Amino acid sequence: MTGGFSTPKKDKAVKVACGQTVKTGQILIRGINTYKTGLNTRGQGTIFALCDGTVNFSRKKTSHGKFRTFVNVEPSKKVLKS
Repeated sequence: MTGGFSTPKKDKAVKVACGQTVKTGQILIRGINTYKTGLNTRGQGTIFALCDGTVNFSRKKTSHGKFRTFVNVEPSKKVLKS
């Protein structure tokens, strides 16, 4: 079908893997609500990086007994030249 609703959307997905390096502003996850923002990330529908670094996923148990997956970006250590 051309322009029909039977075609599944391909833009909703996890865009990066654990341990992958990302740049500031790069989209990490789009359109999936099961992942929550962690350290150095921001967004609701689209989670993006706030700094350069490597991506890590962590699972934490909430006070209600549910497990949540958080997306974190560990900042890369840049050497400043004098």
